Amino acid sequence: MTVLVTGGAGYIGSHAALALLDGGRDVVVLDNLTQGHRWAVPAGAAFVEGDCGDEDLVRRIIDEHDVTAIMHFAGSIIVPDSVIYPLEYYRNNTVNSRALLQAAVDSGIRHFIFSSTAGVYGEPNATPINEDFALKPISPYGTSKMMTEKMLADAAIAHDFNYVALRYFNVAGADPKGRAGQTSRKATHLIKIASQTATGVRPQMAIYGEDYQTPDGTCIRDYIHVSDLANAHVLALEYLERGGESDVMNCGYGRGFSVREVIGAVKKVSGVDFSVDLAERRPGDPQSLVAGADRIREKLGWVPVHDDLEVIVRHALDWEQSLKTREVNAA
Repeated sequence: MTVLVTGGAGYIGSHAALALLDGGRDVVVLDNLTQGHRWAVPAGAAFVEGDCGDEDLVRRIIDEHDVTAIMHFAGSIIVPDSVIYPLEYYRNNTVNSRALLQAAVDSGIRHFIFSSTAGVYGEPNATPINEDFALKPISPYGTSKMMTEKMLADAAIAHDFNYVALRYFNVAGADPKGRAGQTSRKATHLIKIASQTATGVRPQMAIYGEDYQTPDGTCIRDYIHVSDLANAHVLALEYLERGGESDVMNCGYGRGFSVREVIGAVKKVSGVDFSVDLAERRPGDPQSLVAGADRIREKLGWVPVHDDLEVIVRHALDWEQSLKTREVNAA
């Protein structure tokens, strides 16, 4: 009995694959390597290079590897790019997800964990945000994820199929053992960018907007350690295997930090006072996103172990240093 992890050569997918392997599960990773890296696939996982939208390929993988569950991470994730290239996002995130779901249903897969986003909420006028809030995404990225959630809900009604959609808030950090981390070719996540600046990979960074209605004028986000998030996926699968009903659950810690607070933490932990510019707001950036995370704790028994901003930053910085060493050795 094997778990198929789509996008398992990417940031969150590789950490989920590690968590599954650490728990004694068999794993097969499907990734087209447009964003992920072959070396990021954990040792012990089988690997297939290909597209999750290729129904015939997915059916073969399910059959050949005795797949009983799917964790779906593959897709495009950069919010501003989705505003510029909306049709690409609907193809990569929605059309391909529909094809993957079709192959899963056709092959008798009963358990499906979906990598969703807090972007489905848009800009709620209250915080913390709970799962019952209206879905009003303000970017094609958020809409593409919302559409997949709706497909999952309809498929669960029509077929012998259940799912959990995990709505991520801001994911950061790296595997504490140094086995995986964020290696995006076009990084947009704040802690990643600040860590790159602190370690000299970038000459400077920017704050996008300082006129939000927040205490220091910058956006507020709920940052969750990627290893805590990976563990949530494993718990979600176990929940479904026990007969749990299909559900959506927020993934966050329930408290937020501003952009300036995060940059201050990176400067403190790294000991580097790096340059920070000011820039205009980016399209599709909500003012404040903080999770109401009671449901995931109550239903899955999820207890985060890395709920500390400086710990998250320390692991992110350690990963950046390891990447620099990797580049030196490769040269």
